[in-house]
Amino acid sequence: MNSSRPIVVDLFAGAGGLSFGFEQAGFDVVAAVEVDPVHACVHKFNFPQCAVIPRSVREISGSDIRKAAGLSAATPIDVVTGGAPCQGFSIIGSRALDDPRNSLVREFIRLVGELQPSHFLFENVKGLTLQKHRSFLEEVIEEFGRAGYSVLQPWQVLNAKDYGVPQSRERLFLIGARRFDDLPSYPEPLRSPVTCLDALDDLPDAERFDQLLFCDEVPSDYLKRARGYSALMRCSNAESWRYGYRRKWNNKQLTSSRRTLHTSVSRSRFARTEPGTKEPISRFLRLSPYGISNTLRAGTDSARGSFTSPRPIHYQYARCVTVREMARLHGFPDWFRFQETKWHGARQIGNSVPPPLAYAIACEIMRRIPAEPTRPARSLRLGCESLLKMNMATAAKYWGIKCPIEQRNQKSGKKKRKQVAAEAHLSR
Repeated sequence: MNSSRPIVVDLFAGAGGLSFGFEQAGFDVVAAVEVDPVHACVHKFNFPQCAVIPRSVREISGSDIRKAAGLSAATPIDVVTGGAPCQGFSIIGSRALDDPRNSLVREFIRLVGELQPSHFLFENVKGLTLQKHRSFLEEVIEEFGRAGYSVLQPWQVLNAKDYGVPQSRERLFLIGARRFDDLPSYPEPLRSPVTCLDALDDLPDAERFDQLLFCDEVPSDYLKRARGYSALMRCSNAESWRYGYRRKWNNKQLTSSRRTLHTSVSRSRFARTEPGTKEPISRFLRLSPYGISNTLRAGTDSARGSFTSPRPIHYQYARCVTVREMARLHGFPDWFRFQETKWHGARQIGNSVPPPLAYAIACEIMRRIPAEPTRPARSLRLGCESLLKMNMATAAKYWGIKCPIEQRNQKSGKKKRKQVAAEAHLSR
């Protein structure tokens, strides 16, 4: 790590959307807490110098995180980030924050209090700001106050499309600072939107490569010269890396591009669907080249049937977009890798904060920290590719932990298998 760079701890880190955005703004992400062992493996691959802690936030303390990251008790932490899952339902006669379903939010606040960063960033769904959930949001802000932090008011819901991402994705962001530290501002929207054409036009068509029926990577040259957004995604110039660490990677390899086998009937339906409209049977959106993507979602985990979230239909080809194309629509650069299956890869993207949006917020926080962003002199070698091939069981074994994701019980398994088969039929 570069000791002159301010320090970030990422809770609920996932694949690392917030981590990457903050790194590009000039921060060092020293620790990432992620309970899903597959996500933890992907984070370790992409951020090889970060201490990954594959445990629930319920099981760790601020001192555990400092120890894992090699930080002394006296080392200041600049930012704690994270998007704690919650249901946000009010319970009559009691505080919603005391509801066990919202306990992860309380754990986030606890760890902020223990780590004592100068600032924090709390991300959550827009629904937390609506109707009955507003009272829960107000409780969260009050609890941060009890922990010694002021929250920037009025809070804002930001849409990724306003910050250089070719996707509509609204999320609530709470920015906080220790009392007597300066509160940042929310980032100003950019004036030039990025379109699906800007994001995908230079990528080779995955269906040119039969190998991608069996794996997720293949040697390939890009078809077109990188410009604008595609240059940023391909890291084709020094400015593309911003204040992040350069990665040593093979830019002649098309990755995260495993193909989907569609039936001829589905292809015919996809081909007849006008760009910018939904295909009437599957309800998948067909992207418009001059528009933006709808919100890319994560799908469900194995406890709820392992459903893959619907991926939009490509504007040019009669097929759903690949994981790499999803990554482009989300703002992840081409060196950034995901677990090799379409289900896990889509889950990791759909669960993450788009890096360009994270970068915009991180830049505002950087302006309130007594440090100037610096460009690292050294490059990083990405982790071992075996980290991208582990399923839930092998990833848990790798980390030496019990698999934390609840598996389906046999009683409900038959019904859910039928649901999975129906879903698979629609996505062909």
